[in-house]
Formats: sequence, structure tokens, C-alpha cells
Amino acid sequence: MLRREQFLPYPKSLDVAAGGFLLPLAPPVAIQNVTRSTALVTKLTTALRARGLEPVFDAAAPAIRVTVTASATLPVDGYELHVTESSVQVSASSEAGAFYGICTLAQLIGLAPEDGAGVRLPALVIRDFPDFAARGVMLDVSRDRVPRMDTLFCLIDKLAGFKINQLQLYMEHTFAYAGHETVWRDASPFTPSELDELDRYTADRFIELVPNQNSFGHMQRWVTHARYRPLAECPDGFEHPWNPTREPYGLCATDPASLAFLDELYGQLLPHFRSTQFNVGLDETIDLGLGRSAAECAERGTERVYLEFLHRIHGLLAARGKKLQFWGDIINNKPELIPELPRDAVALEWGYEAEHPFAERAQRYRESQLQFYVCPGTSSWNSIGGRTGNAIANICSAATAGYDNGAHGLLVTDWGDNGHLQPQPVSELGLVLSALVSWDVNAARQPEAIPLSALLDRYSFADESGTLGQLVYDLGQVYALAGAQEINCSLLFSLLTSRDGHYDPTRVSIENLESALARVRELRGRLPSARPSGPDGALVLEELAWVARAMEFGCLLGLERAALGFDAPLSQVPAQKRLVLSRMLAELLEQHTRNWLRRSRPGGLRDSRRRLEQTLMQLVP
Repeated sequence: MLRREQFLPYPKSLDVAAGGFLLPLAPPVAIQNVTRSTALVTKLTTALRARGLEPVFDAAAPAIRVTVTASATLPVDGYELHVTESSVQVSASSEAGAFYGICTLAQLIGLAPEDGAGVRLPALVIRDFPDFAARGVMLDVSRDRVPRMDTLFCLIDKLAGFKINQLQLYMEHTFAYAGHETVWRDASPFTPSELDELDRYTADRFIELVPNQNSFGHMQRWVTHARYRPLAECPDGFEHPWNPTREPYGLCATDPASLAFLDELYGQLLPHFRSTQFNVGLDETIDLGLGRSAAECAERGTERVYLEFLHRIHGLLAARGKKLQFWGDIINNKPELIPELPRDAVALEWGYEAEHPFAERAQRYRESQLQFYVCPGTSSWNSIGGRTGNAIANICSAATAGYDNGAHGLLVTDWGDNGHLQPQPVSELGLVLSALVSWDVNAARQPEAIPLSALLDRYSFADESGTLGQLVYDLGQVYALAGAQEINCSLLFSLLTSRDGHYDPTRVSIENLESALARVRELRGRLPSARPSGPDGALVLEELAWVARAMEFGCLLGLERAALGFDAPLSQVPAQKRLVLSRMLAELLEQHTRNWLRRSRPGGLRDSRRRLEQTLMQLVP
């Protein structure tokens, strides 16, 4: 019996009746398409050909009809799908709605049984529409992984099929700004023509490509260079949690030159996006008030100085016809200032732990009548294999709190902190779950009932063996088994990359590490059973093998360190064991490099490798 839970995302209503409609192997399936969407044609054609069927479009006597007409009963992105014994009808009130209807029909074709003469679709009626107007994904393309264009095209196709309608590429220094080659020379940046191509590609699939350029904090890739150092809040640098060395970090909010600098960047970046929105970041301004703006911050308050800088940036965007998006963490330090934010701005309420107070923060924005998104994370970064339990709780909490308080959108983030070591398959669980709950928020209210592994097998990995979905889910649970996890990271990641300050050694248990090691080895043993049939299926297997092996290394290194005491240098590990560990890590480094270059550009790889090399150097006998 066909069930809603077999689709991604779930349709709002599914009524199945007796009988059905046969899509025949011959003659070709006749289709009437009245939309202008090439993506719709491609989606339906691919689905039919995958089942051995051949389509012919704009036929006189169509078996499948697609119509777009104004409807008082269907929201803009809504659609209806009717399958009877005589025809298949997709009706929508917008081109986007028609595309989403075809996405559901394509999934139905994949689920339907064969009966010898073709594929028989069950008679049914689906009426469907999203719960969030904006259903977005943000990819970190600055720390340190810059995806290849073919990687992005494949991912965009997948996200469009999940009914995602917004994509952001988080940039610090990875756009080829003319005249600023010093900053991006070694980063393999996006060129203007590549952004133009991405903008066209996403628009054809009803995805809004929203520009994203951090504009306040996280500007160290710029202000560490002599030319830009005068723009920094702390030109001589300061110590901060994300770098043990003193370095400049953010722009000086009180320096008019900072604004002129941003205006020039915006003038180069924004013409390559048709979106009327722009995410300017403004998060984690950890040095504000510690340098050149200290006097004004002391006199008027740090958050007041921050708010004034935000208003100035808002003015730059208004002059260019763009709507400001900004991360909400700083203004939440002084929520009484929220009513003073520009009324047309969009606040992005982010938080990446299971217990993040989305409900409390969302209520503030609702009461202020400011448009806002809720922004959970995939929990993939700083983890090696993900943090499944945290990701599910974080994403579902964001969805329910956002919907209950009138959030305009849900934007899931996939960051790349500390070398972007996690490969793409580790993030798939968070992408699938966020696509599901941003369309159908009721799924988030019962997360334990979501068949995540089955959805991953069918829609992410195309694994008919039913192996990879559960494997990714279970690898993402090892962080909890290893224990001693801290905020926004896993113990095994910290051990792998020698980040000793990010976990409490007194909480590290040999028993937990041994349990985690046994579990990882058991999970590695499942990989040969997987049969992913997607275009990147072989690479997915190699990436997940690397994940399991890297987690195994973290367990082994942790056991040696726990036996010695965490204050002891790695040079005190017995020489034979150091030799085994160093060879294991050297192999991981080389496989990481090979896998990286198959999805990503070479820029950033050296920095990513450095995270592992610093551990390797301590192990080399």
C-alpha cells in the first residue's frame, strides 16, 4: 500500500483508490506540457526512462497533462496530482508548483510496480503545498572546500527534486573580485561567469541563488594582508578561540573606509545574481570594541555600534535594490534593540545544538513583526561522520518553533570549519531531513517516525540494497558512543586533528572509546553490501570508507593517549604503535586528497591537509 512516508518530502494528503493507470512500454508515453520549464521536462523524462519508458511531449492525446492556472484553493507553490484509469493530471497555480507536482509524479513512477506491459500507477489524488515559503540550503564554500561546478550542478538537481527553493554559497574570499587577487589567488574562487551560470541553472529549477558575502566578522582572509589591515578592528591582531596566533579578524565598524570597501565588493558581486536578497553575514563579531572602536563601544554600547553599522550596510543594499539578510546572534545579545532593525530586513536565527532556544528567539522576532528564518545545521562539520542525534533534534526543533511563530523560511547550514573534512555523503542526512520538515512541519513533531534511512537510500544514494542510509545514520551516532563530546564537535574529530582544547580529557573513557572502535569496525564491514547506482556511487563508497577509517584512527589514537595520560606528548607512545598509527594517518591523508579533488577544487586543500598533518608530524617515529 502506497504511503505518504515513501515520498520526499511527504505530500500533505494522499488518497489512494482502486484501479490505476498504465504507463505503457510502447507506444511512447504522450505528455502535454503547458509550462516553460525545461527542468520539468528533464525531470519527467529522466523518471520515465529510468523505468524503460519513452516520453513524447505536446502530443494530441496525452496520457499525462500538466496545467498551470490561477487557483484560489492552491498556494503559489502548491499542486494537485490526479491519477485515474484514463489519465494523469498535474495542476498548479504557478510554474514552480507544476515542477513540484512533477517531482512527486517522478517519485511515484519510481515507486510503482511493473506489470509486464509497463508501469502501473495507482489511482490517487495528492493535494500538496509547503509549510515554509523559503526552504533553503547554505553551503560553506570558504572553509576550505570550494565545490567544482559539476558537483554543484548534481547537488542542485538533487535539491530541486527535494523541493528546496533557495541556495546560498557562504563566501569570505572565494569570489574572484577584480583588483583583489592577493586575497583569492590560491583559493580556486568562483569567477563571474561561473556565478552567472549557477544563477541560470538554479533559476531554471525554481531555486533562488541568494548571494552571501560575510561583511563584518570572519574577514581574516582579507585583513591579514597588508593592504587591508588598516580596515581591521585590531590591525595588530588579537587572540581568539579559532586561531591560537594573534591575527586581525573583523572590520572596524566605525571606519568609513570599511563601508567604502564593502560597497566596492557588492558592486562586483551582486550583478551576477537575480535574487533581490543578500546575506551579508554580520555574525560572531568577537573583536568588536577591542580595538579601534573601543571608545565608541564603551560610550554607546557594543550592540549599538553594531546596529548602526548594520543600518549603514542596509543603506548600501537599498541603493542597489537588495533586501538585507543577516545572522541574528549579535542582536540577540540585546533583544530590546530588535525593534530598531530595518523593517525590511530578514533575521537569520541560527543555532546548531539540540537544545538551542529556537522557540524563545522565534517568539521575539514574531512579536517584533520582523521577517525571519530559522537556521539549524546538518551537524556534519567538526565531526568526521556527523552527529545524527543532534542533527535530528536541532533541525526538528527549528522547524516546529519557526512554523509556530510565523517564520518565513528554514535555511539549513552545512559548514566546513577546521578543514571541511566531512565529505558530502555525511551531510546528506541533514539535507534530506531539512527538506522534509520545511515542506511538511508535522513530520518534525514526530521525528522518531521519520524513515530517514529509507529516504536516504532511495533519494540520496539510490541504493537498492538498503545499506547506505542506515550506515550513514549509524556512523553519525558514533560521536555519542565515544562520549566526552563538546559543543559543535565530536571527540574523534578533535583527536584526529589534535584540537586538545576542545574536549575535557577527564571525561574521556577507555571503555567508551573501545565501544566506539568496535562499532566503527562493524559498520565498515557493511560497506561491501551497498549498491549505490547514482553517478557518484563509487565515490560515495570511497568517501564513507574514509570516514569509517578516520573514525577508527581517532579511536585508536584516543586509546593510546588515554593510556598515557593526555598531558603526555605523542612521542611517548611506543615506537611500533606510532609507526602503525602514522602509516594509517598517511594513508588517510592521501585518500582525503584523492576524494577531495573528485568533488572540489584544489584551492583550500593544502589548509585542509594541514589539520591532519599536524597530528601526523607528532606521530612520525
